[in-house]
Amino acid sequence: MSGTMPSYTITCGSQTLALGQRTLIMGIVNVTPDSFSDGGHFFSTDRAIAQAMHLIEEGADILDIGGESTRPFSDPVGESEEMDRVLPVIEGIASRVATPISIDTTKASVAQQAVAAGATLINDVSALRTDPQMAATTARCRVPIILMHMKGTPKTMQVEPIYDDLTTDIMAFLSDAMNRAIAAGVERSAIILDPGIGFGKTIAHNLQLIRDIDRFHDLAAPLLIGPSRKMFIRQLLKDPSQKDMDPLSVEVARGTQAAVAAAAMKGVHIVRVHDVARTRATLAIVNAITSV
Repeated sequence: MSGTMPSYTITCGSQTLALGQRTLIMGIVNVTPDSFSDGGHFFSTDRAIAQAMHLIEEGADILDIGGESTRPFSDPVGESEEMDRVLPVIEGIASRVATPISIDTTKASVAQQAVAAGATLINDVSALRTDPQMAATTARCRVPIILMHMKGTPKTMQVEPIYDDLTTDIMAFLSDAMNRAIAAGVERSAIILDPGIGFGKTIAHNLQLIRDIDRFHDLAAPLLIGPSRKMFIRQLLKDPSQKDMDPLSVEVARGTQAAVAAAAMKGVHIVRVHDVARTRATLAIVNAITSV
């Protein structure tokens, strides 16, 4: 697959991820009562750990554990509450498996404690903007970081998002975030970039980003994309009489897989999804096609 997907190596603790041979799967575990996609289903330590084990059995290459919802118009969660949600889950997973664990947080203190509990990757949807200590913390913890583009905050991001030139603007944002991370001591080889599907984008913006995702290879870093169950899929598929669709519906699952396939064909290194089994099947076909 090297023709469309540049090769990189990311070290996550004792595990090394070879990026470029096939698209890897990051499985999502939301330890929150209010996630848009699976709100409250795994809002207990035991259920979250069980879900993580299930995703690994289905073929997840990485797990992403989050304790704060980033759905549109959501409110932030306090530091101690976020830690109470995620740390026991991370400890429970890390004691059972060697699969790399990502902590989905914008708070440096949560990230640091999560790494101490067994996380080996940080996923910062604010790309270092929420907490000025995040870059230095990442460097000190010596773990990779995912830097994602978001216009505004979850509370404001979907209020009439406008860009001068969508792809160029987001590439410039990510390039700047990467440079700030490197200046703080993060190794360039430890940075993954995410254009932020659904985070301050209209339906048209999201579709264009997937069409243009191969342009982001110019930034010379691994690419991650997270279209799973997002609003643009639900809005495109819903009946005109519906206000929204159930994120857990079969139709939304199929729409997610279409987006996953389109992104993988463009050489995305990692897809972040809720449904690992379906994604594994989708990527088996895409990887077979692109490796010929």
